[in-house]
Amino acid sequence: MNATALIVTVCFAQFVGQMGSTTFNGLLPVLRDEWGLTNTQGGLLSGIIFGVYALSVLVLVTATDRFQARRIYMIGVFASTVSHLGMAYVAHDFATGMIFRAIAGFGWAGTYMVGLRVLSDELEGRIRSRGVAFHAAAMGIGGSLSFFLAGEIDRWLGWEAAFLVSAAGTAGAFLVALLLFPRREPTPSGTNPLADFRHVFRNRSAMAYIACYGVHTWEMFAVRSWAVAFLTFAAMRSGLGPEYWFAPTVVAMLMELLGTASSIAGNEFAIRIGRQRWVLLTMSVCMALACATGFISAWGYWAAAALCILYNMVIYADSSSLTAGTVGASEPERRGATLALHALSGYGMGFVGAVVLGGILDLMGGESVLAWGVGFAHIALVMALGPLALLFLKPADLAGDRAIRPGPGRT
Repeated sequence: MNATALIVTVCFAQFVGQMGSTTFNGLLPVLRDEWGLTNTQGGLLSGIIFGVYALSVLVLVTATDRFQARRIYMIGVFASTVSHLGMAYVAHDFATGMIFRAIAGFGWAGTYMVGLRVLSDELEGRIRSRGVAFHAAAMGIGGSLSFFLAGEIDRWLGWEAAFLVSAAGTAGAFLVALLLFPRREPTPSGTNPLADFRHVFRNRSAMAYIACYGVHTWEMFAVRSWAVAFLTFAAMRSGLGPEYWFAPTVVAMLMELLGTASSIAGNEFAIRIGRQRWVLLTMSVCMALACATGFISAWGYWAAAALCILYNMVIYADSSSLTAGTVGASEPERRGATLALHALSGYGMGFVGAVVLGGILDLMGGESVLAWGVGFAHIALVMALGPLALLFLKPADLAGDRAIRPGPGRT
């Protein structure tokens, strides 16, 4: 299979597999009312997928250094299918919802970075960097469609039907992997997994991007988890009824679609102007937008929707750049371990970010302009850690990127 066909195949599998990735987030306002959830419980249900992902990914992605990535991927999408079916037919409150959201986290751990491993093992140089960007784009487009489908299917058929469509998507991804994914056998490093992780920790370039990805994902998943609920609050405050055409789930879909385009364009900017320079710029803008987003609801729904779309585009602008940085800085025989730490950093922080924002809302007495303002503004404090990591660790430039400085490279 040539490079183009491989990218199309893997990206298609990820696209259909991600059609249910944000179904719960799109339905959070509905399920919060139907299940009688607090904001903290809503944050836990949103975030548990990232927490379980972070724990599971250490095993599943590291296993790709020793077993076919295709097989691990198939286990992941099968678990995701089980989780969607469980949400549709079994889940009815916080406790049962947590069970199937946790299964979804395990499934995602065997899907996202494992799919990236399938792709990156077959590509090199600039085509690999671009393949990573298109991989992220496929994930983003699938996720954006998930928001839209959740809202529209719930409106016409009920929220249970939305999860059934999600299950159909992950089942399709399973079939694509079974029939079309490469069957490459990995070349083990010859060391035990703990030794592989020690080597990754000594790789300053990889660790710089891994640290930045952690704070980036705190922000991304806090916003993704709560965007629909925030926009629903802004709409109700503006006196809009339930049938307005530019509904929060439609805005969330546009956020993900435009964010995906921003991610692809951002990786091209990173190649041309320097990866570290691009990441520093986007993170600085993100900090400013985080401080403004919650408070903009005082200006009405349309202002909140416009700023959410803009903010999410900037969030995504360095997403592929960071992941491509980690892949490019990794040692080939330890790429699985490197991606496992990358995912652990990102999704562990993503879990915390979603829960913290919900906790802030409860601590401040529920939804208000001030509570949402403080909830989003806390992200700026966390984001400050990203530029500090880049400045301290000084990652080397990647092959094909515009050179910024002679870095220490791999160690």
